[in-house]
Amino acid sequence: MAVTLFCMMNVKYIPTLTIAGSDSSGGAGIQADLKTMSALGCYAMSVLTAVTAQNTQGVLGVQPISEEMVALQLQAVLEDIPPLAMKTGMLFDAAIIETVATALEHVEIPLVVDPVMVATSGDRLLSKEAEEVLKQRLLPLSTLITPNLMEAEVLSGVKIDSQSALYETGQYLLALGTKAVLIKGGHTADTEATDYLFTDKGVTTFSKSRIDTMNTHGTGCTLSAAITAYIARGLSLEKAIERGKEYLSEALNSGKMVTIGKGHGPVDHFFQPQSSIKR
Repeated sequence: MAVTLFCMMNVKYIPTLTIAGSDSSGGAGIQADLKTMSALGCYAMSVLTAVTAQNTQGVLGVQPISEEMVALQLQAVLEDIPPLAMKTGMLFDAAIIETVATALEHVEIPLVVDPVMVATSGDRLLSKEAEEVLKQRLLPLSTLITPNLMEAEVLSGVKIDSQSALYETGQYLLALGTKAVLIKGGHTADTEATDYLFTDKGVTTFSKSRIDTMNTHGTGCTLSAAITAYIARGLSLEKAIERGKEYLSEALNSGKMVTIGKGHGPVDHFFQPQSSIKR
């Protein structure tokens, strides 16, 4: 009996947290985060910031959650089940960003910030007035930020039309206080999807062959959630990014021929699910 009890006490989950908006079609947002983290063997928790009415073709509407309710969700999770790593996605407006930053500013937990501003469909998901609050309050708290090229341009004010402009942007974003910047190149027309990691040690690139598919809804959410999951599992930042890229590539490849919806479908998050119990 004593041996059984000892074994039970050493069985644990690997808790992670996503702070983001929902996607009613299930392909992006908090749904993509929860699927990704669960598939990678984590106990995924969530704080909802907004409800969106969207599908594979676009966003029909957005309704933010009150700052008070966002704060209460954060309090409930952090007090009872502190995550080993967490991420933010769609935060919608300045008030919610401020609420999240206030809750996290004294929390020593790795934080991945996916500065969700524009959906795959082109719909804007972050109000313009919130951009400065994001830069001043949340980015300095982050372990890593993961903007795509368009988001990096908005945050930096630099048009990324050359390698030197890309490096200028990375250094600018790094100077905002984050520990690392991953500028994603998945939206380019190159045959390889190359991401650039900027840290105080220099620049590292991560490349994967581009997958020819329409099913790209939620790829940014999926990558940042995968990186968060791998950090929670104890990997270094560089290794977590490398494994996160591998996971996204496999999920894209597995779901590339699936037909669902009339627009950009989701990736196959559960192509090879892992157990969420750590012994």
